[in-house]
Amino acid sequence: MDKILEALVSSSHSVSVKKAIVKKVVEAAEKEVTVEQCQALYTLTTRLIFLGEDSFQKQVGFQVLEAYARYHRADFELFFSKDFVLGLLQQGYGPLDRKDPAVVDYIHGCLRLLISCPSVLDIFSIIQTEILRMVCERPEPALCARLATMLSDFIQCIPREKMAILFCQQLVRTIGYFHCPASQERELREYVDQVTKVSTLLQNIWKAEPVTLLPSLQEVFAIISSTDPSFDPSIALASLVQHIPLQMITVLIKSLTTDQNVKDTSMTQALCRMIDWLSWPLAHHVEMWVIALLKGLAAVQKFTILIDVTLLKIELVFNRLWYPIVRQGALVVLSHMLLSFQHSPEAFHLVVPHIVDLVQSLKQDGLPTSKAFLLHFTELVHCMMYQYSGFPDLYDDILEAIKELPGPGEEKIKLVLNQSAWTSQSNSFASGLLRLPGKSETGKTGLINLGNTCYMNSIIQTLFSATDFRRLVLSLRLNDATANTLMKKLQLLFTFLSHTQRAAYAPRVFFEASRPPWFNAGSQQDCSEYLRFLLDRLHEEEKTIQVLMSAKPNVVSPGNGPSNDTGGETSAEDAGVSPVAPVEGKSEVNDERTLIERMFGGRLSTGIRCMTCNSVSEKEEPFTDLSLAFCPSTTSSPLQTEGPSEEPRGPCQGAVNGGSEAPEIGPSPKPVTASTTGVHFVPGSSEPPLSVPDLVDYFLAPEILDKENAYFCQKCGSLQRAERGMRVVAAPEYLILTLLRFSYDAKCHVRRKILDNVTIPPLMRLPVHAPPPKHSSFSTLPPSSPLQVDSPESSENLAKKLKPSEVGVWPAARFVPYVLSSVVMHSGMSSESGHYYSYGRNLNGADGAQHHLANPLALGEDPGNGQTEPIALTCSGATHPKQEVEEVCGGQAAGDWLLFNDSRVTFTSLGSVQNVTNRFPKDTAYVLIYRKQDVTGGQNSTGGVTANGMRLGSEPPLQKELMDAVTKDNKLFLQVREGALLCRRLSFLSLNTGQGGVTQPLA
Repeated sequence: MDKILEALVSSSHSVSVKKAIVKKVVEAAEKEVTVEQCQALYTLTTRLIFLGEDSFQKQVGFQVLEAYARYHRADFELFFSKDFVLGLLQQGYGPLDRKDPAVVDYIHGCLRLLISCPSVLDIFSIIQTEILRMVCERPEPALCARLATMLSDFIQCIPREKMAILFCQQLVRTIGYFHCPASQERELREYVDQVTKVSTLLQNIWKAEPVTLLPSLQEVFAIISSTDPSFDPSIALASLVQHIPLQMITVLIKSLTTDQNVKDTSMTQALCRMIDWLSWPLAHHVEMWVIALLKGLAAVQKFTILIDVTLLKIELVFNRLWYPIVRQGALVVLSHMLLSFQHSPEAFHLVVPHIVDLVQSLKQDGLPTSKAFLLHFTELVHCMMYQYSGFPDLYDDILEAIKELPGPGEEKIKLVLNQSAWTSQSNSFASGLLRLPGKSETGKTGLINLGNTCYMNSIIQTLFSATDFRRLVLSLRLNDATANTLMKKLQLLFTFLSHTQRAAYAPRVFFEASRPPWFNAGSQQDCSEYLRFLLDRLHEEEKTIQVLMSAKPNVVSPGNGPSNDTGGETSAEDAGVSPVAPVEGKSEVNDERTLIERMFGGRLSTGIRCMTCNSVSEKEEPFTDLSLAFCPSTTSSPLQTEGPSEEPRGPCQGAVNGGSEAPEIGPSPKPVTASTTGVHFVPGSSEPPLSVPDLVDYFLAPEILDKENAYFCQKCGSLQRAERGMRVVAAPEYLILTLLRFSYDAKCHVRRKILDNVTIPPLMRLPVHAPPPKHSSFSTLPPSSPLQVDSPESSENLAKKLKPSEVGVWPAARFVPYVLSSVVMHSGMSSESGHYYSYGRNLNGADGAQHHLANPLALGEDPGNGQTEPIALTCSGATHPKQEVEEVCGGQAAGDWLLFNDSRVTFTSLGSVQNVTNRFPKDTAYVLIYRKQDVTGGQNSTGGVTANGMRLGSEPPLQKELMDAVTKDNKLFLQVREGALLCRRLSFLSLNTGQGGVTQPLA
C-alpha cells in the first residue's frame, strides 16, 4: 500500500498511469486494513490535498481520503479529531497558513464524512469558537466566502445566542473592510460572488435568530457613519440591504433621524456612503433606503445635511445612469434629490452639462429598456427646467436633444414639484408640527398617515363627508360623564377637521381609542372591518350611557340631540340642529334609538318558505351595512332563467385580513364561486359591466336551500328543500355598501382580489317593503323587487337572469331614492396589502342641505296607480333636466367632489370617481355610502330645507370647549410656522451669501 501511494505521489508517471493507480487504491478501500495503515493513508492524502504539486494530485488525495473514510469510519473519526481540527484552524498545515482557504475547504469536506458520528459534536463546538476568532481577524473575501459556504452547509458551526450577535456584528465589520483591486471582468465577478455568499449567510442567520438583526444594522450604521479619515468602508455593505425587511425602513430611519446622540457629521457621512452603494451591481432596494433617509432628515428639518450631501453627490448619482445594471435605482434617487432641492438651481445646474451626452447615448443604443428609461429621464428634465426657467443659454442644447420626445403637461409638472419639496413631503413618521404649509386650495384638512393608517383615514373622511351625521356629532353636548367616550373623541376630531388651519391633522388620540384590539399598530388592515367596529363601539357606548343616565331625564345622551348652554331641554331650533328623524310608527320624543341607528341603521327581513308544506319562517334583524358579493360569471356560471338560482352559496368572498373567515354581523351575504385568477375581466363581453344595483339585486334575490344546505322545517320536522329571500323593510338615512372584493381560492388556498369594474350610479332607488302582516298564511314567498338605478345601463344584465317567485301577499315595494355621498377605494392587486383613499361630495355652507327633485316620478315614485315607472336618468342627461340632476349628484366639473388621500386633499369630479378603475385597474371601489334623498321639498318653520325631519342648512355653532381646543392648536401652529419660515429665510440667505447673485426671500 505504501509503495502504491508513493508511486501515486511520484511525478514521473503519466496521467493515465496515475488514474489507474487511483482506481486500484479506491477499490482496495473495501478490504480490511490495519489502523496503522489507515492513519498513514489519511496522513498521506491530507498532505496531497494541502501540498500537492497540481490540482490533479489534490483531487486524487481527497478522492482516496473520501473512499477510505466511508469504509473505515471509526479509523477516520480517530484521525480527524477535535485536536487535529483545532491545530489546522490555529496553525495551518506545515507551510500552509491557517488563513488559507484550502484549510476551510478541507475541514468542510471532512465534516461531510463525519456528519453521522458522535465526535462531530465536539468538532462543531471547536469550530464555533474558532470561527468567531477568524472573523475578528478581518479575513479576505475569498476566505470569508469559503467560511460562509461551510457554515451554510453546517449551521451547527454557527455561534449561538449572545455569541451569534457578536459573530454577526464582526462579520458585518469584516465586509466593511472588503476591497477588490482587480480590474478584469472575471475577477470582478468572482469578487461579487464571494460577497454575495457572505451576505446570504447573514440573511440566513437573521432569519433563524431575529435578535441578531438589529445589532447587525446598528453595526452597519456605526461603520458608515464613522468619521475616521483612515477608514473607507467598502461598498460591499450594500449587499446586505436587500436582506433587510422593507417594513423596518420607517422604524429604523425614524430611530436614526431622531437620535440626539447621532451628530450631523456622522449622519452626513452615513448618507454619502449609502449613496455610494448605488454602484453595487446586485444590491436591491438601496434606492429605497437612501430616499427614506433623505425624507427622514427632511422630516426633522436637517436641511443643512440635505443641501451638503446633494451638492456633493449629485454628479456621482448622475454618472450611475450610464450603467444599465444600476440605472433604474440611480434615477429614482436622482429624481428625489433634484425635485426636493427646490430652493436653488445649483444642484440641477451641476448635472446640466452631462444631460445631452446621456440622451444621445440612450437614443443610439436602441434597446427597449433604454427607450423607456429615456422617457422617464426626459420627464424629470422638463420638470427641472420648468422649475428653474430663465437660463436659455444652459437649456437650448437640452431642448434640441429632447424635442421629439413627449413631455409632461404643465399640470403634471406642477403636481410633481408640489409633492416633492422637502417642506411638503408627507412622511408617516413626521410630526404634525413639521408639515407647515397651509391648507390646499380645497380648504379641506387631510389626515396624516401614522403608519399604515390609511384604512382609518379614509373611513374618517367618509364619515366626515356624511353631512347630517357630522353636524349631529358636532352639535352634541356631552357632559363630564362622557368626556372620555369615543363619541367625544370623534366630536373633537370632526372639530379639528372643520376648523384647524393645518393642512393635515394627526389623529393619534382617536386612533388609539378606536383601533380594534386585534389590529396591530403599524400593520395594514381592512377599512370595512374598522368601520363596522367603530359604528358598533359608538352604538354600544351610547346604549350604555342611556342605561346609566336613565334616572337623569335632563341629561342628553350622545345620540338624543343637542341642548343649550344652560342645560335642560330646548327646542331643536334653539340648539341649531333638529333632532334626528324618527322612523315610521315611532314618535320623535319616544325614539330611543342611538345616533348610529338613526343615521346608518336599517332593517332586513329574511323569509324561508318550505317548498313541501309552504310554511314560512320570517325573521327581522337590524343592519348598518350590506356586504355585497359578486355575481357568478355569466360566461362560466350563468344565472338560471327558469327560477331562483339553485347554485350552492358558501362563504367564499370576503374582505381584507380575514373578512371572509370571520362571521359577518347581520345577515349573511350571498357569496359566489371564487375565481382562480383573482382577476375577473371579461374582454370582449357585449354586456355592460356589473353595477352597484346589480350586486344589491343579487344580495336580495331569492335562493334555493337544498342538499347540504337544506332547511330544517319545524312543521315537517325534517330537512326540506326551501326558498330563502331577503328584503329591506326599513331604509337607513345613510346606506353603507361593502363590495366583497376578496375571494378565497380553495385550490390554491389563497385569497385573491376581485378586480371587476363596478359601475357606480350617482342616483339609485332601493326597494323597501312594508313588514308582512302578522299571523298571515303564505302560499309562496314573495320576491324582492329589483333595485332601480338612474342609469341608461340599468341592471338588466342581472335582472333578466333572475326569475323571482310568484307574487305573494307582500305589498309592492316603494322605491327609496339615494344619492351617492362617498366612496372608499382600495388600490392594490392583493387582498393582503394595498392603500385606501376616498372620494366625497363637496358640500359647503348652504349647499350642504339635501337637494330635492321637483318631479318625484323621476326617481320611480308611485304615481298613484300602484305601478312604478322606471325612468333612466344620468348626470349627462336623459329624461330629467341636466342642471337639476347635477344639483343632486354633482356635475363633471372639478370641484364637485373631493379626493382624500391621507394628508392630501384635492378637487375632482364625479366622472373621475366613476372612471378611476378604467384608468387604474387595481384601484377599485370597496365601500360606498349613499345618502337618502328628499323628494318632498318640505320646508320647516324657520324656512330651511328639511329632509326627513332634520334641518341641514348650516353647520352647528361650536361649543366653547371645542372652540378653545382648536383655537389653542391654531395659535401653536401659527407660532411654529412663523419660526420655521424665519429659519428658512435665514438659512437661504446664508447659503447665498457671497455667491454673487441676487438673493430672493422665500415666500
